Amino acid sequence: MSNFTAEFIGTALLILLGNGVVANVILKQTKGNNGGWIVITFGWGMAVFVAVFTVADYSGAHLNPAVTLGLATAGVFEWAKVPYYILAQMAGGAFGAFLVWLFYRQHVAITDDKDTKLAIFATIPAIRSSVNNLFSEVIGTFVLVFAVLYIAGPSIVSPDLADTEFGLGALGALPVGFLVFSLGLSLGGTTGYAINPARDLAPRLMHQILPIANKRGSDWSYAWIPVIGPTIGGVLAGLSYLLLQ
Repeated sequence: MSNFTAEFIGTALLILLGNGVVANVILKQTKGNNGGWIVITFGWGMAVFVAVFTVADYSGAHLNPAVTLGLATAGVFEWAKVPYYILAQMAGGAFGAFLVWLFYRQHVAITDDKDTKLAIFATIPAIRSSVNNLFSEVIGTFVLVFAVLYIAGPSIVSPDLADTEFGLGALGALPVGFLVFSLGLSLGGTTGYAINPARDLAPRLMHQILPIANKRGSDWSYAWIPVIGPTIGGVLAGLSYLLLQ
């Protein structure tokens, strides 16, 4: 399996299961309706575990442009590979979001609230404040990428990566799943913890183009925050890791 294919499949799995648990909890007449925040955060943690475990040995399982940029900034991933990793992640995120809609389309159809329909694709802040929302995404992503850099040590390297590069490896899947679970519980209350441009921007694009009845706008005035915030957080984590070596 190529790096591109692995990142596409891994990110699609991540969004299918992660956004899928959101849909199960907030859409009408699902078995998981009103399951609550802990179900969502645990579901996201397990989505990360499944996705990372599946493709880690093929691409290092970045599944997130912020992680890719953070690793490159830290000097443990080739900058030349960054563009096609991000392209694969964005394409996988879009496909995963499409599958969530296809799977839950009957429940989307009977859900009246337009914000709820958007929320199964993209994040919506609890209190809208550009400064505070951006800060939340920067800090959340910083913690994610900084911790991942230490979880993915030099002894856990994907077979097709150079010896100087890191990959999560299958052994890193469960710790990263717990990491995302912790982030959701502790830091997810302000913005819904996108911490991944491929988790927010690609599904938001799918919300825009899919034939969803009675939907609202895709909130493009907010969309830059879950892209720029994670990008800054990932780069700062990479720089911090580099300085501490």
